[in-house]
Amino acid sequence: MSRRRFVTASAAAAGAVIGGEALADDLADVPAREPGGVLSAFSARSPYVHIGRIPEATPGKRNIDPADAINSKTPLDRLVGSITPTDLHYERSHAGVPNIDPAKHRLLIHGMTRKQLVLTPDDIMRMPSISRIVFIECTGNGWENWKKADPNLTVQNTHGLVSSNEWTGVPLRYLIDLVGKEARSAWMLAEGGDAAAVARSIPLTEEIMDEAFVAYGQNGEPLRPAHGFPLRLIMPGFEGNLNIKWLRRLKFGDEPWMTRWETARYTQLLANGKAVQFQLRMETNSVITSPSGTMTIRPGYNSITGLAWSGHGRIAKVEVSTDEGRSWQRARMNHPVLPKAQTRFELDWQWNGKPTKIVSRATDEKGNVQPDRKSFIAKTGTNALFHYNAQQTWSIDGDGKVSNVLA
Repeated sequence: MSRRRFVTASAAAAGAVIGGEALADDLADVPAREPGGVLSAFSARSPYVHIGRIPEATPGKRNIDPADAINSKTPLDRLVGSITPTDLHYERSHAGVPNIDPAKHRLLIHGMTRKQLVLTPDDIMRMPSISRIVFIECTGNGWENWKKADPNLTVQNTHGLVSSNEWTGVPLRYLIDLVGKEARSAWMLAEGGDAAAVARSIPLTEEIMDEAFVAYGQNGEPLRPAHGFPLRLIMPGFEGNLNIKWLRRLKFGDEPWMTRWETARYTQLLANGKAVQFQLRMETNSVITSPSGTMTIRPGYNSITGLAWSGHGRIAKVEVSTDEGRSWQRARMNHPVLPKAQTRFELDWQWNGKPTKIVSRATDEKGNVQPDRKSFIAKTGTNALFHYNAQQTWSIDGDGKVSNVLA
């Protein structure tokens, strides 16, 4: 959409929003100026903004003791833009968050290489770096809707295990060249420094070697402990569990290590009872974040907005249906539209007050289209738990109440 068309459409939408409402006549209707507070070491949120993550233990089990939580979900319904605030980036840990002293931390790089290295975080930070905005998504994102739909769920409940940040670090290719990986080494083991010793075998495709990097920065500051301080592997477009936090070891070899994390844990159970291993890439996905579950809207103008992302590359288009999937309209996508990063989309909508359902679907630059739920379940069955990317449907009743449903 051209800038002129966008401004014209936005002005018309704005007129619909304020139509029939009182406008300020003079400064008497504008709040008075207020004295400011003292400056501090960091900027806190306004006391009028209440926003936070949701700790969970298992799918559908909330309101728990935080000590029992295995993840904490991002409040997608409260965010704007496409970047997730650092402290609201979703968290998934298998043994809590270790308190690592960077002065004592080391990264071992070894295996089928010409030489072995033991590097400190300071060593890594002195190397050539890159910064890149990418999404990270837990493979369990969307698991709330595998078999049934709780109508009382918010989008934070259903899709809160995905976030986008700007990450800064050293390209994996640079480290590979530094140690001299042997040509026949086609796999890499990445191991974390947490008590669970999470470790994953990663195939060394050209794409992965070109795009993966060892990060020490997150949104312009050092990594937060919950997100891997002092070092984390970033794998753009691939399973969240491959983005190993508290990175302590990279080992090169000629076959996968078959750790418990790629045998007993992150495998995909199919409808026929067999399991798929190394289903590593995150698929094309989108979700409407407003209006979404438990919200209430009014007849007339409403702005539909949401997020789209794909592990295959850039989002090419997002379509929205406001009539239960019978027809589709192309949504606007906010810039920048980056590869393997979340993209914000928007659509102006005049709701007539009648019950309906709204849903979005994304298409990426490789032509991958987000499937409807019926097609998705027909292919995967309901025994699975990971890589759920079916279209998310929200139902709106005559009172404007929005609920989670299965299409």
